[in-house]
Amino acid sequence: MHPSVKKWTKTLQRVLGVLLGAILFAQLASPISVLALSDGQQLVLESWSLVNEGFLNQKKFDEVKWKRLRQKALEVPISNSEEAYSTIEAMLMPLGDPYTRLLRPDDYQAMKASNLGSEINGIGLQLGARSEDGQIVVIAPLEGSPAADAGIVSGTSLIKVNGESPQNLGLEATAARLRGETGTQVVVELKPPNEDIKEITLERRVVDLRPVRTRRLRNESHTIGYLRITQFSEVVPQQVKEALEELAEKEIEGLILDLRNNSGGLVSSGLAVADVFLSNSPIVETKKRSGISDAIPAGPETLYDGPMVTLVNGGTASASEILAGALQDNSRSQLIGSKTFGKGLIQSLSTLSDGSGLAVTVASYLTPKGKDIQSQGIQPDRALDLPEPIDPGGDTDRWLQDAELIMGALIDLQSLEESTKKENQKQEIQTSKLITEANSPEKINEF
Repeated sequence: MHPSVKKWTKTLQRVLGVLLGAILFAQLASPISVLALSDGQQLVLESWSLVNEGFLNQKKFDEVKWKRLRQKALEVPISNSEEAYSTIEAMLMPLGDPYTRLLRPDDYQAMKASNLGSEINGIGLQLGARSEDGQIVVIAPLEGSPAADAGIVSGTSLIKVNGESPQNLGLEATAARLRGETGTQVVVELKPPNEDIKEITLERRVVDLRPVRTRRLRNESHTIGYLRITQFSEVVPQQVKEALEELAEKEIEGLILDLRNNSGGLVSSGLAVADVFLSNSPIVETKKRSGISDAIPAGPETLYDGPMVTLVNGGTASASEILAGALQDNSRSQLIGSKTFGKGLIQSLSTLSDGSGLAVTVASYLTPKGKDIQSQGIQPDRALDLPEPIDPGGDTDRWLQDAELIMGALIDLQSLEESTKKENQKQEIQTSKLITEANSPEKINEF
C-alpha cells in the first residue's frame, strides 16, 4: 500500500472511531432515544407527530415552542396509560384549541357509536367551547334526552359537573363525566343565557339518536313536507333520500328543512345531504394551513329541487352550518330563525396504537361566498320572534308554524310567477302569430 494511502486510511479510521463513539454516547445519554422509549412515551410521540403534521394554526407552534413541548413530554417517566394520557393532554393544552384533543378508548368508542347514528347513554348534551374564553357551553340538547326534558337551552354555560370545573376538565373529559350507566345521576351547575346560575340533578338514560325525522304538514291551502335532521352521522344521507322519496309520493308542494339544535357530526355526511338539494353549485371551501382549496361542488342531479325554507338557531353548528351556508349563498333556500353557533373548524380523527383516539383541527371552512363561520355564525335571512320554542317540531312550535306560513307564501308566489310566465308566453305566441299573418302575401295584396 502506498504510504500516503496508508496514512489516509489510518486518519479515516480515527475519524470514524470518534464519530461512532460520539453516536454511541448520544444514544446512551439521550433520554428520548427511540430505542429507549416506553409504550407510553411512544404514544406521546405518536400524538405529537399527528398534530405536527396536520394542525391548522401552524404559527402557534412557534408561540408555544412546540418542539420543546415534545422534549419535555418525553422526559416525563410514564408507567401506565393514564399517565400517558395526562402527559398528552398537558402537551396539547398550550395550543389553545379545545377541539384538538385526546379521546380515551371509552370516549373514542362512544364518539364512533354516535357517528354511526345509534344511541348513547347519558343526559344528551352536545357541547362546544366558546372561542373567546374557552368556556364549555351547550350547543344543543338531544331531542328526547334528560337534558331536553329539563329545558336546558343552547348557549347555556356549564359551571360544574359533579363539583368539577369543565374548563379545567376540557371538552372531552366533561362529555365523559356526563355519560354513564342508565339510572345513575349527575349534578350539573348551569348558567343559562341571561339567567342566574342554577344546580340541577339529571338521571342518565339511553338516548335514541334518531337523526332524521319527517312528516307531512297539511292545511286548507297546501301540502308541505317537514324534514328534521338532528345530527350528521353515517346513516343520515341514505335516510334523507328515503324521507324525500316518501314525501314526494305524498305530493308535497314545498319543504321545511329543520337544522335547529343540529351540532354537526361527520362533514362528509353534511356534504352528501347538500348534494341532494344543489346542482352543480359550490358547497364549501376549506382553508388548510397550505391555503384555501377550491370549493367542493355538488353533483349535476338533485333529489329535491322544489321550494324550501330552512330553520336554524344557536344550536346549528359545524356540518349543519356548512349545509345552511351552502343553501343560503346559492339562493337555494331562505334561512329563518336565529344566528347559528359559529363552529367553522374541521377535525381529523385518528386511532392511536393503544385504541385511544386523537382529534386534530386540520382545516376551517368558508361558505361559497367566502364567509368565515368560526365564532361568527350565520345570520338568517329572516329572524323569528323570541323566545325560541323549546320543542322543535312539536305541536306548540311557533317557529315551525311561522315556517309553514312563509313556505305557503313562497308556494303562492312561485305559482303566480309560473302563471304569469305562461300567460306572457301565450301572449308572445299570439302576437307572433298576428305579425306573421299580417306580413303574409295574401294580407299584403288586400291593401
